[in-house]
Amino acid sequence: MSDIKLKKVTDYIWEIPKTGKMRVPGRIYATKEMLHHINKDDAPKQVANVAHLPGIINYSMAMPDIHWGYGFSIGGVAAFDMDEGVISPGGVGYDINCGVRLLRSGLIRNDIKNEVQHIIDSLFNHIPTGVGSKGELRVSASDLSNVMKKGARWAVENGYGDKEMLDKIEENGEMKGADPSVISDKAIKRGKPQLGTLGSGNHFVELQYVDEVYEPDVADRLGLFKDQITLTIHTGSRGFGYQVCDDYIHKMLRASEKYGIELPDRQLCCAPISSPEGREYYSAMVCAINYAFANRQVITHWAQEALEKALNIGPKDLQLNVVYEVAHNIAKFETHKINGKDRKVCVHRKGATRAFGPGSKHVPESYRDIGQPVLIPGDMGRCSYVLVGTEGAMDETFGSTCHGAGRMLSRKKSIKQAKGRAIYRELQDEGIFVRAAGKRTLAEEMPEAYKNVSNVVDAVAGAGISKKVVKLKPLGAIKG
Repeated sequence: MSDIKLKKVTDYIWEIPKTGKMRVPGRIYATKEMLHHINKDDAPKQVANVAHLPGIINYSMAMPDIHWGYGFSIGGVAAFDMDEGVISPGGVGYDINCGVRLLRSGLIRNDIKNEVQHIIDSLFNHIPTGVGSKGELRVSASDLSNVMKKGARWAVENGYGDKEMLDKIEENGEMKGADPSVISDKAIKRGKPQLGTLGSGNHFVELQYVDEVYEPDVADRLGLFKDQITLTIHTGSRGFGYQVCDDYIHKMLRASEKYGIELPDRQLCCAPISSPEGREYYSAMVCAINYAFANRQVITHWAQEALEKALNIGPKDLQLNVVYEVAHNIAKFETHKINGKDRKVCVHRKGATRAFGPGSKHVPESYRDIGQPVLIPGDMGRCSYVLVGTEGAMDETFGSTCHGAGRMLSRKKSIKQAKGRAIYRELQDEGIFVRAAGKRTLAEEMPEAYKNVSNVVDAVAGAGISKKVVKLKPLGAIKG
């Protein structure tokens, strides 16, 4: 149980007062009802720890899906001054650019009512899943270097999707600043066989339908309507990104000592943004970011093939299009208004989603007047949401919001609680068909392992840092 004292600011904001060597206060976005579990997890201590880091601006923040992570809590957001601030692998996470892509189709729920299990089987057969999974796609070291630089554009240029998809991806699926020369041989070895694979843990491809529409005009702009069939892809940079993070944690531990940075937790190891170590980590991180963009693009191609085969239809009947894709484990250089002036900062989002409001030039032109789409997946038994960013997020959270439901139970506790149960059968009784690489995954990822995503979304909506557009209900999913 956390010994951090939280002070109420509003019904949705709770402050950790600045004490000791904290440079700024902490802020947690949550409802009063969520606080018991949040404190039980001890993650507020990590929010306070991040507030000790040099150059942090305004607050160390956490979203309502907060839970314990490596260094930063999952759900953590922090912005750092470009001159005095730091960049930290713990503020991005091991799964660099883990993110979500939402695809919409021209189908409605009634079109596939007797084909759901067939579709899930087809997705499972087309998309490699599970720990250490390897795909059909074989890339050379030279190819992988281009993946690191071009991201999703590399995939499109090699026949995996259409260039029109790129406009609806954060950074157009190709973040600038990658330097493949700083990537270790071990990371390259891990990355070569895993492009186009889903991986394990909470990663998934989920078949859904639009259950509720809260903002019809905004939903219409996104091409979403009641009972429409959608597909969500949630995965990241696989073993490649993990190895990049691991390599640089060791380097950052040395850098923290070199630059005399006092750390309340060694997992917050970091380097000044402008230092050689800071610049090198950023370049390596961007390589992994682009790998993840390419990975989701290739998986989209496999998914489209799976759907067409299962339903015996062509692309014109399926009408599969990208609504949006956004990362939730990333550090980015962005310009935000601070004390009335535009200022370039390094924003760390670790289990948190960018949520830029209307008018931002970083939002696709077709969405610019409604705000950036925000994709919030829940557990495989309840629901997910599409939100849009707001001016409130730009004013308060550096354009950030939640990223999902957030775990309630550790994986170990989930497995214990699932003992003797057939999770896949329980879900099937609810009309949800699930395929996974192993029973352990279903136990770890059972619905009770997570907070109710509706409560999380209601908290960020109540705080004014996101706006609800539609709710998606699951029909089936494939898991690692």
